[in-house]
Amino acid sequence: MRMVRQKTQIRKIENLASRQVTFSKRRRGLFKKAQELSTLCDVDMALIVFSATGKLFHYSPLSINQVLERRKLLPQNTGEQQSSEEIQIARRRSAILSKELAERTRELRQMKGEDLEGLDLKELNKLEAIIESRLAAVVKTKGEQMLKEIGTLKKKVMELNLYQSRNS
Repeated sequence: MRMVRQKTQIRKIENLASRQVTFSKRRRGLFKKAQELSTLCDVDMALIVFSATGKLFHYSPLSINQVLERRKLLPQNTGEQQSSEEIQIARRRSAILSKELAERTRELRQMKGEDLEGLDLKELNKLEAIIESRLAAVVKTKGEQMLKEIGTLKKKVMELNLYQSRNS
């Protein structure tokens, strides 16, 4: 009898802890595949991932800036001609992504308690609420983990007691 692996339905995982675990595992798998592709095919690549919390993860065998610089030089290197419209679209997209990266980096620094000067009371309250909700999730996960470890320890104590009673 052969076990058939069921196909996972792709949809948002509602349970926050499960979603975070899945994100972490799949992110590692994605980065591993990127590293394998880079090594096997001798390609330069950059992979940028933002988590739901705004945390930045990246992979690149070179620096990301080197990969992006190489992309800017690509049309000259390959002899391809890009229309001025395509170049303008690429530049606008690059500017939007650069702005988003700067914003996410600033948000991340603020989550760490850095770069708070210039924030008004409303922005500080919003940041505090976000941090408190994330802290609550951490505390909940920690509590669940502690309960799991307590259960494991109780099981080991019971097994040890059973072992000792058999050998007495």
